[in-house]
Amino acid sequence: MEKFNLSLIENKRDFFGKSRHINKKSRHIFLFMSRLFLTSLSLCFSLLFSTLSYSQENLIFNPSFEEYFTCPQKIEPYGYMSEVVAWWQPTGGSADYYNKCGSKQCNVPKNKLGVQMPRTGVGMIGIYSSKTDYREYIQTELKDYLKEGETYKLSFYVSLSEYSAGAVATLGGLFTKNRIEEKTRQMLTDKTTIEHDKGVSQSISTYLKPQVVNHYSNPIINVEDWTKIEGEFIAEGGEKFLTIGNFYPAPQSNVVDLPYLTYLLPGAYYYIDDVSVYCLTCKEKEIIANDVVITKTKDEPRFEVGQVVIMENIFFEFDKSILLPQSYVELYNLINILNKNPNMKIELSGHTDNKGSDNYNAKLSHSRVRAVYDYLINHGIEKARLDYKSYGAKQPIADNKTDEGRAKNRRVEFKIISL
Repeated sequence: MEKFNLSLIENKRDFFGKSRHINKKSRHIFLFMSRLFLTSLSLCFSLLFSTLSYSQENLIFNPSFEEYFTCPQKIEPYGYMSEVVAWWQPTGGSADYYNKCGSKQCNVPKNKLGVQMPRTGVGMIGIYSSKTDYREYIQTELKDYLKEGETYKLSFYVSLSEYSAGAVATLGGLFTKNRIEEKTRQMLTDKTTIEHDKGVSQSISTYLKPQVVNHYSNPIINVEDWTKIEGEFIAEGGEKFLTIGNFYPAPQSNVVDLPYLTYLLPGAYYYIDDVSVYCLTCKEKEIIANDVVITKTKDEPRFEVGQVVIMENIFFEFDKSILLPQSYVELYNLINILNKNPNMKIELSGHTDNKGSDNYNAKLSHSRVRAVYDYLINHGIEKARLDYKSYGAKQPIADNKTDEGRAKNRRVEFKIISL
């Protein structure tokens, strides 16, 4: 039997031991450098994606209906939804607001018209679509105008109330350049007037075409959970308002009867939550070859001392100084301007048309401009930066002989006092 050389074995042990030591040291260095590289790479990607995602801003104010003025108390067939911030009903159809703080009729998850938890938070809205042509819609103003040729994505979630007798398919979202204001409780249509010879005119109604709509073949029947409706579209440019509802007549809505439901409502009642609108192609940033990110910033509006700005979208209840929900986007924009310009001081001014006595108009313009003043203070603007005056009908900017002119004269303005 061959004898082993112990010294050789020891030498081998020393050799392999030394090799292991070298390998271990090298491995530690390699692992350290790898971790450093991966950490740096991860940080770069995190910063990059967080920056890019930040530029993708949801254009919807109050997207999950969490902000409200008052807790909802009643579900009324001819009511007006005025409790929720930045949303309103554009027609005579009575949409409903639900919140955890509401009464039994308007609470969550259980309320007068069903049982459902909001998808997020504690607020949601409900709209009804009948088997005939009765419709309810909700509307909001976007944070910014849509840009021509850019691709946008709308998404929102709906859940069918188990108190419905049926379901529909064609819920969708319509983007328009102007606010929709109709008294009808029927399906919204586009009305055009054609002038013929000898002073004869003809009124024609056509269906509105929402840019995003759930497919006809997929009735929304889920009462347990939320169904996502989403779609992409290319903007014409200038769209500023979003209206959500069913824009199709019953035969084109794919109305289906659901015998397992309770039949409290003869049509389809849907809860709505989590509305979002994002631009998919609006590039505010470019990544160039050397990994430097260049940010393209939008031109900020320039302000000057003495400049007067008309707040075109401030609305009040008729003959009152109660701000309507349609006003809050405009007020939000003013608050945003004041927050971005912390040294700016402004003077608000209230104006009316010439209907009514001078004393009446003076009081009305005073109470309305005071309502705007109070709103700004209640939302964090310091009193020292604000002042207000009322002028009644003394400073018209248009002809009071026409409805259009009187509408322009009923306004709230602000004047920049200092910057």
